[in-house]
Amino acid sequence: MQNSRKKVLIITYYWPPAGGPGVQRWLKFVKYLREFGWEPVVYTASNPSYPMIDETLISEIPEGVEVIKQPILEPYNLASIIGGKKSINKTKGGFIESEENQSIIQKLSVWVRGNLFIPDARKFWISPSVKFLQKYLSENNIDVVVSSGPPHSMHMIGLQLKNKLNIKWVADFRDPWTNIDYYSSLKLSKWADKKHHQLEKEVLYTADKVLTVSEAWKNDFFKISNKNNIHVLTNGFDNELNEDEQVLLDEKFTISHIGSMNAERNPIVFWNALKELVDINKVFANKLQIKLAGGVSDEVFEYLEKNGLKKYVVYNSYLNHKEAVRFQKSSQLLLLLTNNPKNAMGMLPGKLFEYLNANRPILAISPNGSDLSEVLKNTNGGVNIDYSDKEEMKKSVLNYFNLYSNGGLFVKSENINQYSRKSVTGKLAEVLNMV
Repeated sequence: MQNSRKKVLIITYYWPPAGGPGVQRWLKFVKYLREFGWEPVVYTASNPSYPMIDETLISEIPEGVEVIKQPILEPYNLASIIGGKKSINKTKGGFIESEENQSIIQKLSVWVRGNLFIPDARKFWISPSVKFLQKYLSENNIDVVVSSGPPHSMHMIGLQLKNKLNIKWVADFRDPWTNIDYYSSLKLSKWADKKHHQLEKEVLYTADKVLTVSEAWKNDFFKISNKNNIHVLTNGFDNELNEDEQVLLDEKFTISHIGSMNAERNPIVFWNALKELVDINKVFANKLQIKLAGGVSDEVFEYLEKNGLKKYVVYNSYLNHKEAVRFQKSSQLLLLLTNNPKNAMGMLPGKLFEYLNANRPILAISPNGSDLSEVLKNTNGGVNIDYSDKEEMKKSVLNYFNLYSNGGLFVKSENINQYSRKSVTGKLAEVLNMV
C-alpha cells in the first residue's frame, strides 16, 4: 500500500509529453519505484519549452502518481519569436552547429546561454521552485529529494533546499556539467567558466548521493569532489512492444541511426568507408540503405551529398518512442555514434541499451577501451571501432553485409537483464535506502 512506502520527490524538467532521451530515465524509474517500496512524487514545469514532443509517453505514467506542476519563465520562448523556432531549437538540448555554420542569432544565443544563463536557461525557475517546495516539504512527509540534470538548474533547486531544510538529497547527472561535450562551444568568459565549475563542485560536494550513468563519468566527478558518494546507474531498456507483435526485417541492407547527429557527431570517417565500399562493390551499392531518424545537422546532409551517399538516405525527422523501437528491430545493422570530446570514454547513450534489446547487431564508433566498448564486449551486442579506423569500419560493414546476403545476420545479446529498466530501478532503490 502507498502509505507503507517511503516517498521520494523527483525534480525534473523533462516529463511527458517531452520526447527524446532526456525524459526516459526518470519516467521509467517512476514506472517501477513502487515495486521497490518507494512512492514517487514528481515536480516539473507546467509550461515548458520542449524541442520534441511525444504524447504517447503520457500513457506510461503510473496511475495515481502525484505530479506537481509549477509555471516556468522560458527565455527560449522569447528568443524563438526573434530568431525563429528552428534557429533556437538548434541551440537547445546540446544541439549546437559548428561556429562557421551558425547564424548571428545562433551565435548570440549560444553566448547568452553560457554567460548570462548560469547554470542554464531554466535558472529563473530556481527561486520560485525553492519557495514553493519549501512550503510543500514542510507540509508533506518526503523522505528523499532527487534532482535530475541537465538542465542543472534542477540541481540548484536541490542544493538550496538542502541548505535551507537539511533534506536528504540525491543529485542525478544524466550528462556531465563542465565536462559535457558541448561545454567548450558555449563561448564562456573566464568569469562564467569559473562560476560553472564552482556550482558544479558545490552540488557534488553537498549532495548526500550523486548518480551518473558510467564508470568513467563517476571517476571524473570524483576528481572534482573527492567524495565516495557517487554511484553508477546506467540507462536501460524497457519492453515497449507487445510480445506477440511481429516486426519484419528490412529487405535492404539498412544501416540505421536514431537520435541527434550534429556537426560534432558527424561520422566523416565512417561515411568515407561507406563511399569506398559503394565505389568498388556494386552488389553492396544496390542493397545499401542508410536510415536516419532524429535531429540531423545540415552539415551531415551536405557531407553525404558531396560524397554521393545522399541518394541512399531515408530520413525521418522524428519518431515517437514506440516507432523508434520498431525502427530498431527492423534494421539490419544499428549504428551507434559518440562524438570525440574529452568525456568520450564514459559516453553510454541511452539508445545503446534499447539497441541491445532490439537484438540487432550494433556497430559503434567510440574510443577503444571506452565504457561503451566494454558493454558491447560483455553482451555480445556488436563491435566498437575507434573514430579514425576506416579500414576496420570497412571490414566490419562487409562482414555484416556478407552475413546479411547469406541470410545469417542475427545476434542474440547476452547478459542484458541487468540493464532492464526494472533492474536498474532496483539499484536506485538501494541507493535511496542508503540515504
